[in-house]
Amino acid sequence: MKIGDAIVAGGSFGRVRAMLDEQGENVETAGPSRPVQVLGFTSVPSAGDTFLVADEDRTARQIAEKRQAAERNAQLAKARKKVSLEDFMEQSKVSTLNLILKGDVSGSVEALEDALMQLDVGAEVDLRVIHRGVGAITKSDITLASASTAVVIGFNVKPEPQTAIYADQEGVEVRFYSVIYNAIEEIELSLKGLLKPEYEEIILGNAEVREIFKSSKAGNIAGSIVRDGSIKRNGKARIMRGTEVIADDLTIDSLKRFKDDATEVKEGFECGIGLGNMKDLQIGDTIQVFEMREKKRA
Repeated sequence: MKIGDAIVAGGSFGRVRAMLDEQGENVETAGPSRPVQVLGFTSVPSAGDTFLVADEDRTARQIAEKRQAAERNAQLAKARKKVSLEDFMEQSKVSTLNLILKGDVSGSVEALEDALMQLDVGAEVDLRVIHRGVGAITKSDITLASASTAVVIGFNVKPEPQTAIYADQEGVEVRFYSVIYNAIEEIELSLKGLLKPEYEEIILGNAEVREIFKSSKAGNIAGSIVRDGSIKRNGKARIMRGTEVIADDLTIDSLKRFKDDATEVKEGFECGIGLGNMKDLQIGDTIQVFEMREKKRA
């Protein structure tokens, strides 16, 4: 390879404008196994790309464009992962955050990806890096992100001109960071936000059935005394007979103190509890009222 050659490396192409050796000195030619820094690429090649010297600029451009198209198709195919019915049923329980990482140097991108892959916020959330590369954020990155519902992360890089406008048009979120820990912290918080909420049952109160009244409009009315806690109208309830659950997931349709409607009756007071068409109700049963509250995750 020599000064002026048309070159291709991965999906990048250009013409050799200058070459520097390990001492920073200019060199005119570079043979096999000779380490050099090459100036003249239109974009930054990826680590591991193989250099190819072409006959002319047009040939180099055509080769690079074909490689870019092949890589883009492979990335889109990877993003549209095929699943079986069993896989789909299992994946419906898992939320996935897709990311595209772009950085100033390959070492930073690899370090960021390694750190993100070590995040663990539970089996319900999955993180996938569908593409990573070096250099400015391009329109092809936005296209891939749009097709795969991904977020683009830029580390010490900015988008190419018009790319930010294109990202806004496509509805793609692009975030920029200069400190790796800030990126890791925000992405971890995003993953935690994808977790489905966990709920726990909170018992609000128990009432003992002392009498049963039949009503043509409201069905059976349980004349009860609140043994502990409180009974709330429209609350969720179940019928307990000893330790056995007779009926579950009921709703307290009506709640009265004597003839007056009540929203809540507390411990020690008597009340009439309406449970709709609940017919299997006996004196001595316990009406247990509960609610489901969201738990804070550790």
